[in-house]
Amino acid sequence: MLFDMDEAPEMPLPSGRLPSYIRDHRKRLRERFMAGGAAALPDYELLELVLFRSILRQDVKPLARRLLDTFGDFNRVLSAPVERLAEVKGVGEAVITDLKILEASAHRMARARVMQRQVISSWDALLDYCHTTMAHRETEQFRVFYLDRKNVLIADEEQARGTVDHVPVYPREVAKRALELNASALILVHNHPSGDPTPSQSDIDMTARIRAACEALGITLHDHLIIGKSVELSFRSEGYL
Repeated sequence: MLFDMDEAPEMPLPSGRLPSYIRDHRKRLRERFMAGGAAALPDYELLELVLFRSILRQDVKPLARRLLDTFGDFNRVLSAPVERLAEVKGVGEAVITDLKILEASAHRMARARVMQRQVISSWDALLDYCHTTMAHRETEQFRVFYLDRKNVLIADEEQARGTVDHVPVYPREVAKRALELNASALILVHNHPSGDPTPSQSDIDMTARIRAACEALGITLHDHLIIGKSVELSFRSEGYL
């Protein structure tokens, strides 16, 4: 029987070593990555590099492609819920753990670029952070960025999580937390899992209530960002604030 090399069955050697074609493939991918970086590899090969560490004695190309077919792209694989990852054939605890470590590392690196920095001068980094942490979530998440008098970001906190199209937000809690942090201003952020950042009427109404609660305490609401799959909407830029 002949096999397509991509679908070849696992054939460990008696010594426990990988078959030579898998060893050579892994070596070539690593060399291409080190020579050209991530730009030199398509998503499925970059994902293979990650899976090499999780699955030591098996051709991981079919699994990489299966994950991409299931979730769409590299970012969505990393941000997929643990429960959904576990449903994919060939994904075990080691794969899930390594993917989530990589996701957490990406979030922490993006966050480090904005924390304790002046927001206006690092606006692009702030947007990158929002997209990294929220754009591919399957449910809504509401975050608040708290700023000091110099508009330096002093806290980034998740306020609430919700369903695919709703997240409960309590304006008094947002304002109360701003007082606890001695914040002078804030930026609201939430995602739309549908990918369309157009605000709903409930988004608009909720923003107005938070703005009123903050104004009563002398706190400024700079903006409310809605994060879509590839683009964001600014309430300030669109005239909602």
